[in-house]
Amino acid sequence: MGTHNHHHDYNFSEQYTFAGTAKVVSLVAVVLGVATIAYGLSTGDTTRTFANLLLMGYYFACVCAAGAFFIALQMVTQSGWSVGMLRIPQAMASVLPIAAIVLFVIAAAGLNTHTLYHHWADPELLDTNSPKYDPIIAGKSAFLNVPAFLIRQILFMGSYSIFAFIIAKLSYKEDLEGGLNSYKRSFKLSAIFLVIFGFTTPIWSFDTIMSLEAHWFSTMFGWYNFAAMWVSGIAAIVVILVLLKKAGYMAWVNENHLHDLGKLMFGFSIFWTYVWFAQFMLIWYSNIPEETVYFYKRWEPEYKPWFWLSIVINFLAPLLILVDRDAKRKQNIMLFVAILLLCGHWLDYYIMVMPGTVEADRHFGLIEIGTAIGFAGLFTFLVMNKISKHALVPKHHPFLDESLNHQI
Repeated sequence: MGTHNHHHDYNFSEQYTFAGTAKVVSLVAVVLGVATIAYGLSTGDTTRTFANLLLMGYYFACVCAAGAFFIALQMVTQSGWSVGMLRIPQAMASVLPIAAIVLFVIAAAGLNTHTLYHHWADPELLDTNSPKYDPIIAGKSAFLNVPAFLIRQILFMGSYSIFAFIIAKLSYKEDLEGGLNSYKRSFKLSAIFLVIFGFTTPIWSFDTIMSLEAHWFSTMFGWYNFAAMWVSGIAAIVVILVLLKKAGYMAWVNENHLHDLGKLMFGFSIFWTYVWFAQFMLIWYSNIPEETVYFYKRWEPEYKPWFWLSIVINFLAPLLILVDRDAKRKQNIMLFVAILLLCGHWLDYYIMVMPGTVEADRHFGLIEIGTAIGFAGLFTFLVMNKISKHALVPKHHPFLDESLNHQI
């Protein structure tokens, strides 16, 4: 009877209205971003502009992919606690096809203009008669060549997008039809998606980010990228959830749900640090020149402060703030840490992308900030627009009662 009463307390047909200030601010941010990119290209800062486009395009795709991963994980583990907030990662997953196209266009244009991936995409590097001939790149050319690179991008992001789109669509269908058909199909598709995603995300990050410096490689790089993607995705879910609650929506999500999200954010920030440290420490103490060159670049004066600040924001901040049980149950603290982590992982990606691409004009300024604002606006506009299209709770989900009665 207790659960039955819960159903009468909440309006399960409640829909978010995306209008007014939120819509205007997101669109203004997009316009600012476009203006910044146009400014960067028109002033001849092409490489730096493309590096920022790649950074934000990859970040955008990663956060949306993390939304898809979140739903699939909840499905396969048959978790009930998160059902009341599933509409948020579902909206992120639904936007993944657009994010994938944006990233693909940036990568392809960067290859075409020789502003990105020039460490391996130049044909002269493979020509034994050329003064530019590079035996290391020639040895990797079976994997690192332009057609294979583009095909892998299409296969990886295309498969993630299809699964993300179908799983989200099935949940909306469940709202209309009820029954268990949509749930059972989602369960099977989620299991397949997790296998594909798990095996291919490291390769996706090797291609998109690690190949910017094609001489260097790290077998930990894929998991380091996955950890950053996952933490950023959870932080994005927290920001949207808290702001929706502050606007008077989603009353059925309480401090217990927030606490679970806080634990995920805390735990995986520690995991990110573990992988970051393992990659850094093993290379540092082995002191092999061809390995240390990666970190040597990041210790140059332009990057060294950012390098250490990244660790402070992404490790120390969640560790010191979220270790307390009560902190994970307070909306304002969770919102603050989530926004801090989204900025921190932007910095993390900045350190991954910039030293290997921007070799002449190295400084931090308008192009970095403007591009980031533009993509933040695009993400906000697309995700919030998607959230506003459907009821804020999957009302026929078989585990909805468990979510409504969730307590820690």
